[in-house]
Parts: sequence; structure tokens; C-alpha cells
Amino acid sequence: MSFLDCSCISHAQVQPMDIEEHYEDTSHHFLSFDSSQSTLHGTGGADDLAALTAESTHYQLLSELGRGFNNLSLVSMARHRPTGQLVAIKQTNLDECTEEELLQLMNEVLLSRFFRHPNLLTSRLVFSSCCQLWVLTPLMSYGSADMLLRTYFRDGMSESLIAYLLYGVLKALEYLHRMGYVHRGVKASHILLSGEGRVYLSGLHSVYSMMREGKRMRVVFDMPHHSPALLPWLSPELLRQDLHGYGVKSDIYSLGIVACELVSGRVPFQDMLPTQMLLQKLRGSHCCLLDVAPFPLSELGGLKISRSGVDSGIGESVATGSLTHSATAPPTDRPQSPGPKNHSATLHNLVQQCLQQQPEQRPSASALLSHAFFKQVKRHTFDSFLSLMYPAVLLTSPAHYDSEPPVACAPAASCHAPTSTVGGAPEAVWDFS
Repeated sequence: MSFLDCSCISHAQVQPMDIEEHYEDTSHHFLSFDSSQSTLHGTGGADDLAALTAESTHYQLLSELGRGFNNLSLVSMARHRPTGQLVAIKQTNLDECTEEELLQLMNEVLLSRFFRHPNLLTSRLVFSSCCQLWVLTPLMSYGSADMLLRTYFRDGMSESLIAYLLYGVLKALEYLHRMGYVHRGVKASHILLSGEGRVYLSGLHSVYSMMREGKRMRVVFDMPHHSPALLPWLSPELLRQDLHGYGVKSDIYSLGIVACELVSGRVPFQDMLPTQMLLQKLRGSHCCLLDVAPFPLSELGGLKISRSGVDSGIGESVATGSLTHSATAPPTDRPQSPGPKNHSATLHNLVQQCLQQQPEQRPSASALLSHAFFKQVKRHTFDSFLSLMYPAVLLTSPAHYDSEPPVACAPAASCHAPTSTVGGAPEAVWDFS
């Protein structure tokens, strides 16, 4: 049964959408990919969910992973009873969704079933149970990059781990851009990592097509939904909302913000008011990796920045920060520079290229894949990947929980919003907004 057939939402007038008609303008030959190019290929088949069944009673909910979609969706780790396989299940209360939210859900589900790439997190099974939409995906046992930063790498990740994550994201972006889509939601909470070491990009609810009437548009003008939560990552041209529009290079700017986020453990611009953030981006303010002075030395009272402290690059966090350069802020309001660490010249160059003010000056996703910063990724094996992740542990490990492992409970059978009745960590470990 389609989730739009649920009797609880019969009041919503939703126009039927045919997936073949909706995507007739897309270049289907990009649906194929070379599996040999996926990250750490051959490390296992944990994401093969072909044996899953569309019956809610076949799943044992284990722990809550997070919430999203205006708090209407609950994401849980679950076990498929017939096979014992662990999966992630997103339950969305359709009865409380507005018509616009229903259309967003339908678009996300259709796109998720349409895309095929080893670095894109797509749904493997979708069905309705009472008035809940169940979307099943492979379990990302290391959670999101945002969760890893908040839990294990609070001062930032090593350059090797950053390169590993960003390379997987770029592979997904290259695919989306060649298909004629712009993601518009690239951030650390949408970068997920499986227990086998595969990097996935999620957040397909913000994806937007650049195809119109059989032609690929150079720019588009649509503002993404839930844009206030995405403001720190959005490009200046997207925020400007003028006649020039924006294109796929907007995602490259977001990738540069994510790089700063992974380096420092903090999101650039996030502590600013939305209006101040908008002005800073439109003025061309950018993020600095703090082994260089974020302000002219004369304005820092002649303070010289030490260039000591080299990142080993393997398995240790990097105590660095990223700041916003504001030429108009009074000196008393400027943040103090923490003890800097050296970053490689290739990382500096990558961030600089991604955060170019003019989108035409930014490289494409395909060009960035050959950037010198990512040469180290090709040397990694599964064992070296585990060393990069230390001290992080899998979500399925008992060490992840402060108390006893979560106690399973039966799936909810009502039409009400999912409630946090399952066991698990004291707070959500994923951000699905």
C-alpha cells in the first residue's frame, strides 16, 4: 500500500506523481557506477538488505538514533527478526504532516529509490504501517560525522580522517551533479559512516533538480526547505536569492564549510545571528584554519602566531579552530586565537578553493577528486581505517552506552507520533534535520 493511500491523511489533496514522468528529463546512463571505485570495496555486504520484508511486526526496535523532519520522524536501530540483520528505520507520523510535508516526503522517497550510488544513503524498503511511513536503510554503525565530532573528536579530526570522509562525499556529489541535481544540504550531520568504513551522504530531502523541459538549467532559484537550520553551510549566491541564481558549485562551498567543521569541531558562522551571518557571507568573509592569523598582525597588537604543533594525521584529534574574518568588528569583540596547529598546505588549498566567493572560481566535484589532499585516501585499508576511527566505537557496541545495552520493545501500532519508548543513549546521536 502506498503511504499516500493511508486513510488518516485522506483530507490532504495530494496530486499523484508518476516517477517515470517526473524524471523523464534525467540522463539515465549516469545511474550506473563502477563499484570498484567505492570506498574500501570488498569489506563486507552489511548494506545488502534484499531480504527485508514489508511488515512492521518483523522488526524489533532496539534504540533511538535521532529525530528529524520537524520532529515528526523517529529514527531507530532495529533488528529484522527473520534474518537477524540490523537496520535503521525512520518512522514518520503521516497524520500530523501538512500537505507540503507530505509532498516533501514523497519527493524524498522517489529520489531515494531513483538514485543508485555506493556513497549515497538511499532507502531500501518503504511501506506504511497504520498511519506511519516506515523507511528502511542500512545501519550506519559509526553514526554521523557530526555525532563523531560531538562525542569523540571535540577538537576536530585528523587530516587523514577528514580526507577519508570528504572523498566519499565528493564521489556522491559528482554523481548528483552529473545527474543534474544540486544537494543543498551538505553538512557533517548528513555524512554517515558504516561499520565497514563506507562513507554515505544523506539529506536527500533538500536535493533539487536542475532539469526543466528536457534541458539542464545553468542556475536555479529555489530556496531549500528548513533553510534556517542550513544557513551556516549555504553558499553566498544561494542566500543572495537574486537574478543570478545558483548551481551545483553551491555544494562545493558547503563542502568547504564542512572541512572547517571537521577540522575544528565547530561550525563556522553558527554563533552569529542569521542577519549577521548573511551579511558576512555576502561581504565575502571566509573561514580560516588557525595556523594562520585570522586578522592582520597589526590589529592583534603585534602578536605573532606560532607555527608549532604538527598533526600526525593518524587517529588523533586536531586542536584547531575556524573563525570568521570580520574587518568591521571592534577589536574587543574578536575571539582570541587558540593555540594553533599546523595544517598541510594541501588542506589549506582545498578549503581556499571551495570557499571562493564567486562560484565560477570554485572547482567541480570531479576536479576536486584529483586534488593532492586526497592522495592519502587511496592508501587506506580496512585496518588503517580502524586506526583513524580510534577512539570511536560502533553504535552496536555496549561501550557506546553509559548503562546496560538497550532493551528491545515491540513497534508502535498506533497512528500517533512515534515516541521515545525504546531504550538507548540518553540523547539522540544523529541529527536528521
